[in-house]
Amino acid sequence: MNTLKKGVCAPQGFTAGTAAGGIKKAGTTRLDCAIIVSDRPASVAGMFTTNRVFAAPVGYCRGVCASGHARAIVVNSGNANACTGDQGDADVLETARVVGEAIPCEAKEICVCSTGVIGVPMPMERLTAGLLQCARALSDEQGEAVARAIMTTDTVPKCVEAEVKLPEGTVRIGGTAKGAGMIAPNLATMLAFLTTDAHIAPANLKTILSNAVNRSFNCICIDNDMSTNDTLLCLANGASNTPELLPGTAAFEQFQERFTEVCIDLACALVRDGEGATKFVEITVQGAKHDADARLIAGTIARSQLCKTAFYGQDANWGRIACAAGYGGAPFDPHKMDVVIQGICVLRQGCPTAYSEEKIQELMKASELKVEVTLEEGSGQAVFWTSDLSTDYVKINADYRT
Repeated sequence: MNTLKKGVCAPQGFTAGTAAGGIKKAGTTRLDCAIIVSDRPASVAGMFTTNRVFAAPVGYCRGVCASGHARAIVVNSGNANACTGDQGDADVLETARVVGEAIPCEAKEICVCSTGVIGVPMPMERLTAGLLQCARALSDEQGEAVARAIMTTDTVPKCVEAEVKLPEGTVRIGGTAKGAGMIAPNLATMLAFLTTDAHIAPANLKTILSNAVNRSFNCICIDNDMSTNDTLLCLANGASNTPELLPGTAAFEQFQERFTEVCIDLACALVRDGEGATKFVEITVQGAKHDADARLIAGTIARSQLCKTAFYGQDANWGRIACAAGYGGAPFDPHKMDVVIQGICVLRQGCPTAYSEEKIQELMKASELKVEVTLEEGSGQAVFWTSDLSTDYVKINADYRT
């Protein structure tokens, strides 16, 4: 898989436009509006925050996804349009109407997304002007610009693309995502958009997306918080003119695996760019009774503030890892647990080993760490990705609104 600049514009039939509408902090010229457009009706599938407090665009997008078809995704950064009451809902409807007339397409075919500060009314005059500028600038060279337009506290844009060589032709997948804080399982403060020119029915696209998310975006953690605006959308427009992908076929499975790889790449990119992060940590659990048990244990370690601060301090504190595994909720015999950090076994069969503290501390200076937990309960396994927790994280979030 290559990380290239076309991103969501890589598949056939997709264009995008971006603009600096002035939605972000006063005086900024940073891109903050974007439109992604399919040149034909596309299947749509989405996954959203499970937070009971959700933004107006989330409720609207759920309705669009329930229809199974869409033509465009509209997004702004700098303002979440969350906790904005009836006016927030009205602003979403107006946004869809304006873009629908500009593209043109039906307003009900447009997904609307927002990210940014909660509780501030959307500056509709600026947003409308920015989106009209986006519509006039549509091209297939705007993929990287879209990745920049959706950034908030991110420091780098994230966009990927991949090809899937199926027996009856090649299809492409493109994607972009944002999110550097409020990242925890069950989505996070993320927006993620995926496009493909494969021919996939809405129900099957939803299955593909759900399977991929369970192995990617739901397996990352930065700070255990969940946003009001988390949205992950995928459009599949069939512009490749390849046969429809159907469950139970080799082509379907091949596409599913490649699509999941794209999602994992994007999810890991979010963790690598985590607010204040200095470490990217991969946590593998194997030998659990079931995959679900392994995922539960890995996720608990990934979310542990004590483990994350130990990673930041380059401290091979296996006691924190073992402790987190124990309260994760999955049954296992602690006397049969091994823990390996950076290739060094620090716990074997539930007891500490005679390892060199100096050597492992030196190995933990690396920007990427690996933690492996092995049990003897079965064949269950899972991988989670997390970041360390640094003092810079506190500074970033203490100053977020100012």
